[in-house]
Amino acid sequence: MIKILQTVSLLAATVTAGLMAGLFAAFAYAVMPGLGRSHDRTFVEAMQRINVAIVNGWFMFCFLGGLLFTVLALVLHLGSGREVLPWIVAALVLYGVMFVVTAAVNVPLNDQLARAGSPGDIADLAEVRRLFESRWVTWNLVRAVANVVAFAVLAWALVLHGRATATAAPRPDAGQVGHGVTAVATRLSVPHLSGPPSRYGDRPASQAR
Repeated sequence: MIKILQTVSLLAATVTAGLMAGLFAAFAYAVMPGLGRSHDRTFVEAMQRINVAIVNGWFMFCFLGGLLFTVLALVLHLGSGREVLPWIVAALVLYGVMFVVTAAVNVPLNDQLARAGSPGDIADLAEVRRLFESRWVTWNLVRAVANVVAFAVLAWALVLHGRATATAAPRPDAGQVGHGVTAVATRLSVPHLSGPPSRYGDRPASQAR
């Protein structure tokens, strides 16, 4: 039972961490470079809308789930699976870096942008953008890298866990296997005849005369 729980928790941690890594990486190499080429009003309005839309059940499940599932996997591997434990610890530290950066930098910047008000009411859109964009992009890259590495480490931990589980699986005893093969071979063997077969076949000698 413990092996099943270890596998499920580690798999869930890997999947949720991978989803978060993909999200932040997409912002780093696609979303923010694209918005960076837009006008100030478009940039501010788009980011305000994204920051509102992204706070949903799916995001929170992956964001918090990646942390909780990794902690659960760590706890379940304390008693057994020590070869996997260092990798889970490393993944937890890396995911924690992403978590702290998000909570300490990116979310406050999002709140700051929201407090600036509607783009139509902002007197200096360029200044609002300047105070937000550069810092947000830089720290998003930091958390994206940390999250991607955490995902890779969890994936490797999952591989090691699979190998350890396969190695620990019970195997049939070699002596029992050999005995079984010998018994089958004996049943299938044909009795050896000491001389050539009689031309009379298997009939009794009295009938062959």
